Amino acid sequence: MKKIAIKKIKEEVKLFFDTAKGSHDWEHTERVYKLCVKMGKKSNADMAVLRLAAILHDIGREDQDKSNGKICHAERGAFLAKPLLKKYGVKKDKIDEIVHCIETHRFRNNKIPQTKEAKILFDADKLDSIGATGVGRAFLFAGEIGAKLHNKGIDIKKTKPYTKEDTAYREFAVKLNKVKERMLTKEGRRIAEARHKFMVKFFDRLNKEVEGIL
Repeated sequence: MKKIAIKKIKEEVKLFFDTAKGSHDWEHTERVYKLCVKMGKKSNADMAVLRLAAILHDIGREDQDKSNGKICHAERGAFLAKPLLKKYGVKKDKIDEIVHCIETHRFRNNKIPQTKEAKILFDADKLDSIGATGVGRAFLFAGEIGAKLHNKGIDIKKTKPYTKEDTAYREFAVKLNKVKERMLTKEGRRIAEARHKFMVKFFDRLNKEVEGIL
């Protein structure tokens, strides 16, 4: 795949994010892309496949948001990616590999990444949800839905997503603290370990500050 084709595809894909919410905007895609490049080079991955998969992995996000979650953005993104890749002359076998990466990257998806490139994309996407960046995104999302700042001591079973109780702390308790256990690559596990430790320290301090201890 020529660099010029990847550049043009990237420019077109950016248009999918014109009205995207901040927690899943084009900047998220760029961060995932950078992680994929870093991890892919260390793993001798097919970089053309990985770069394009990273660029395209969230193009179905807006459709998922508009449907209130009824549409899976990974499946929708895989569907949208096919004609776009074909338009730029990407060979069918490469399209199939890229589509597999996209449709298996979702945390809650029951489709499992099988290729090296798909596993790297899966890990890179999850890594952006933890660590300092993950904490920032969690608070950004909480603001988008009108959640409160903090809810220390919550009973997760009595809280619901997309409510004022769906705080960054709830996101950490429900999902983010489990991410490091889901990593599929050695490099992903290494990066996740450090990012996880940061989150634990951050929310521990937040709890103490809210109580006036610090």
